[in-house]
Amino acid sequence: MYQYQQMIFVNLAVNDVDTSKKFFTELGYTINPQFTTDDCACVVISDTIIAMLLSKQRYADFTKKEIADPTKTSEVLLCLSAESREEVDELCDKALAAGGSGTREAQDHGFMYGRTFDDLDGHTWEVMWMDPAAVQS
Repeated sequence: MYQYQQMIFVNLAVNDVDTSKKFFTELGYTINPQFTTDDCACVVISDTIIAMLLSKQRYADFTKKEIADPTKTSEVLLCLSAESREEVDELCDKALAAGGSGTREAQDHGFMYGRTFDDLDGHTWEVMWMDPAAVQS
């Protein structure tokens, strides 16, 4: 039986779609060619998380607001969960090796561990692991 799963599509304005596609594939994500054009790339992060990387011209088609410069202002903090501390480090290390930049020191609270990086356009991504035993139901 089909069960609906809500998805999130994060739309981000980027300076160069091809360069951004390369960055995210170096992190291990895939590009869905069905929804990718010269001015837009569909990055599949998980079954329910999609990042749409839009050229600034394409992004402007969806808003009348000024497009933020994420190297100067904070527009959004994107946080991805990880299955382990090691996965946090692995993804962040890949991001740094692919040209991203570290934005702050790792945060280690024992039951929770996270690191942060900025992608090539300055969008801030947090990667976080939390011990499932620490989550109360």
